[in-house]
Amino acid sequence: MAQMWITSDQHFDHDAMVYTLTNADGSPARVFESVDAMNERMVEEWNAVVRPQDHVYCLGDIALKRSGLRFVARLHGHKRLVRGNHDLYKTKDYLNAGFEEIHGARVLDGSKILLTHFPVHPSTLAHRFAGNAHGHTHHAVVAGRYVNVCVERTNYRPVHVDDVVALLKARRAEEVAAALAACQDLIARRNQVEHDLMLGEPL
Repeated sequence: MAQMWITSDQHFDHDAMVYTLTNADGSPARVFESVDAMNERMVEEWNAVVRPQDHVYCLGDIALKRSGLRFVARLHGHKRLVRGNHDLYKTKDYLNAGFEEIHGARVLDGSKILLTHFPVHPSTLAHRFAGNAHGHTHHAVVAGRYVNVCVERTNYRPVHVDDVVALLKARRAEEVAAALAACQDLIARRNQVEHDLMLGEPL
């Protein structure tokens, strides 16, 4: 049975990912001896989990340089691209490289997970979507019902959709618990105010 995977921000052949990109603490975001080593590691990790019959959504920034598109053909699976801010070539270029579909955004049927390159505004999620799987932010994590699937966060491997669903359910439960705690605190404060008024004590 075919499986579904999600990933983002490979940046194949992009020198800055190795020599310039850093984490918040100034450490290298990607620790490789060279761009070639980075490219090969990402191909290996992708193909270690994705089978030829599987389906993969790449949430953008597959390659800044046109030369990086040559790696797409080496990646297993039926590949679909959700465009990122660096995916600026013509649609036919990505189709010729090996992607079967190109999207601006996508909603996974059943799970109601919104797939985008940029994390969307929280108001976009509201009650309409279960959560947002996204790329773009590299190591940075957005609080709430978001899953960052950038390769720096996933050991350069695509993430199985079931793992994304499970994580979003956990984060939804955290949101509900936080909202409940806030309501209980508000009720306690109101009760205290009413108690003080009954006793005639100053607020």
